[in-house]
Amino acid sequence: MLRKRIIVCLDVRDGEVVKGVKFVELRHIGDPATLAARYQEEGADEVVLLDISASSDGRKTMLDVVRRTAEQLFVPLTVGGGINSLDDIARVLRAGADKVSINTAAVQAPSLLTQAAARFGSQCVVASIDAKLEGDESSGRPVPSGYRVFTHGGRTATGLDAIEWAAQCAELGAGEILLTAIENDGGRHGYDLVLTRAVVEAVSVPVVASGGAGNAGHMRDALLAAKAAAALAAGIFHDEVVSVGEVKKILAAAGVPVRLTEVAA
Repeated sequence: MLRKRIIVCLDVRDGEVVKGVKFVELRHIGDPATLAARYQEEGADEVVLLDISASSDGRKTMLDVVRRTAEQLFVPLTVGGGINSLDDIARVLRAGADKVSINTAAVQAPSLLTQAAARFGSQCVVASIDAKLEGDESSGRPVPSGYRVFTHGGRTATGLDAIEWAAQCAELGAGEILLTAIENDGGRHGYDLVLTRAVVEAVSVPVVASGGAGNAGHMRDALLAAKAAAALAAGIFHDEVVSVGEVKKILAAAGVPVRLTEVAA
């Protein structure tokens, strides 16, 4: 059985790690490279850097952050935010990233996923999907599953169904799906297991569950019940509610196959 991964997410704005709730109410956490090194030491299987201030100036800052962070890591580093072209992808990979996460640009030009996979390999291409289960407040014509795709940091509704779009992304060449439930983000009440399981069943590539982790039990549910390949979290690690190593020990005891380090063992 393939080992499940625990991924730490670092949202970066103007060179600093921040954290919010439902993509807003941001607060400063610390230096990306320092935090990434700490989480790797604790046993993180991967680190994700998401640039949430991807202006032209922000992009220059982010590339420096990527370089400094990559120098600290031997685990895979995924970078996303403001990646709109093959040239953007090449720059980020040259700076030290192992994968790139593409969200808004993939919706606007789906062929970018195919072109990126052909040039850099599908293992480098992560389709990032931000989804929200709509209630009475419709953002247009209803989508089949009820889960609508949003772009631009969760601010812009699209006409895409999240499950259908995930399947299309995999067909286009994405080697992994990073799936975030907007309404759960930062709430620490657990992942959206219904959404996660539906996407897992719709694609043949690994799915990373994101949005809502409050404890190790939530991660266990995402990995076992929803069958995600990996669980991503940020706030609970930043605030030291629990460490990566502690999560892994709990998961291992629950029968989840994970990579245990000396710190986590």
